[in-house]
Amino acid sequence: MNNYICRKMPVKTRYFIFISFKGTSYHGWQIQPNSVTIQKILDEAIGTILNERTATTGAGRTDTGVHAVVFCAHFESIRQDLAANKNLVFRLNRFLPKDISVTGISKVLPDAHARFSAVSRTYRYYISTVKDPFSEDSSWFLHGDIALDHMNKACLLLMKHSDFTSFSRLHSDVKTNLCRIFSAHWEKRDNRIIFTIRADRFLRNMVRAIVGTMVEIGHSKTSLKEFEEIILAKDRGRAGKSAPAKGLFLEGIEYPEEIFV
Repeated sequence: MNNYICRKMPVKTRYFIFISFKGTSYHGWQIQPNSVTIQKILDEAIGTILNERTATTGAGRTDTGVHAVVFCAHFESIRQDLAANKNLVFRLNRFLPKDISVTGISKVLPDAHARFSAVSRTYRYYISTVKDPFSEDSSWFLHGDIALDHMNKACLLLMKHSDFTSFSRLHSDVKTNLCRIFSAHWEKRDNRIIFTIRADRFLRNMVRAIVGTMVEIGHSKTSLKEFEEIILAKDRGRAGKSAPAKGLFLEGIEYPEEIFV
């Protein structure tokens, strides 16, 4: 007689969890040795509240100090009713620190992926034109006039191209540096200057490198002709310095409606 009992592994359900976070106190999203990261804190919270071992996969990697109004990660659970459990978000938020907030949980198809299923992402970068102690952790203070009209002309040049190697962190483990930028523009609101960019994907450090380079255009240190030459060079050394991380916010991620169940 065969004494072995064949036990079926429980079928797991995949969920998207949407969060917001202030990145000032964290070493970015992704788990790293000897560092406090958003992913580490979130995994611990979900595991504790659900009393099961879970591991999230994020929509991307954010650098140290970068913030997110909207961020998404997926995880799997043996429970099939988490999206309908209205108390779960409340319990997670009570457990999480004050600078991380869960905004929603959705049930998705088994192959839905927080990173690869996204069809677009929107980032905003905030510059303050006055010294403001209340926005010190969330904007880059720049004094003096800046030519937004020239910077918006640079945006038009940016959208003509698809290879952004010149604005990518060196030695990144990506297969391609091609991105499709849907929109990019600068605007001024009171004492703030805001850069908004939407694309199908972004390279590591890409937005901060673009902002740093465009600020040089606004200060008449780089011409529009030189800006396009920087893009065509496919050389990070040709572009300007990266803008500080504290002014960057991930503000939107779009997914196809059909992946939600």
